[in-house]
Amino acid sequence: MRILTIDTSAVASAAILRLDPSSPGRDAVVEAEFATADTRSHAEVLAPGVKALFADPVTEGPQLDAIVVGVGPGPFTGLRSGIAMARTLAFTWGVPLHGLMSLEALAWDVVDGGTGDGGEFVVATDARRREVYWARYAPDGELLHGPVVGSAEDIRGVTVHGAGAGIYSEVLAANGCRVDAALAERQPTARSLGLMAARKIQRGEALPDTTPLYLRESDAKVPGPRKRAL
Repeated sequence: MRILTIDTSAVASAAILRLDPSSPGRDAVVEAEFATADTRSHAEVLAPGVKALFADPVTEGPQLDAIVVGVGPGPFTGLRSGIAMARTLAFTWGVPLHGLMSLEALAWDVVDGGTGDGGEFVVATDARRREVYWARYAPDGELLHGPVVGSAEDIRGVTVHGAGAGIYSEVLAANGCRVDAALAERQPTARSLGLMAARKIQRGEALPDTTPLYLRESDAKVPGPRKRAL
């Protein structure tokens, strides 16, 4: 089974993975991947980055078994770049399309990397406006609560991983949290998202659709009626 994963909830990233759905104990193999460090250039770099993963996208694309895209939470502009591309490729190539919460990528990094302390944990990314996107997980990486957007002050007494933890480390420490220094700058990536998706597929779990998790209303508003001059 060959899967293309895309995530633009923070950085722009994509990966191709191969997995055996009948072997839950075996990790998927990452065949190719790319990820940027920039969190603001998704539209410019995503299409060339995805294209570079294939020797010949025209013939290889329709042979994919699935496309999985990170559905956030994340900023409106960046997030919709990845979802729009995933939907377009799935339609063009006739490939099944699925979504997965982007914070699941960080949860995979914690569980796979063994950086947890054996208890429940939180993963957090930067939501800007002095807030974080976060979710709480069981020690084995099962989602317990979230996703949520709010102040880091709302997170208390737990180990926190991800770039959101690094930005608000002092606030979290004051709340009795431990910030994982090893993942204090980590953003969700398509590689980790794909590996978490592979685990769910191998377990027979259904992946959600591609409805985006913006968690905030768009800043763009429909203008009201014009005021009369007289």
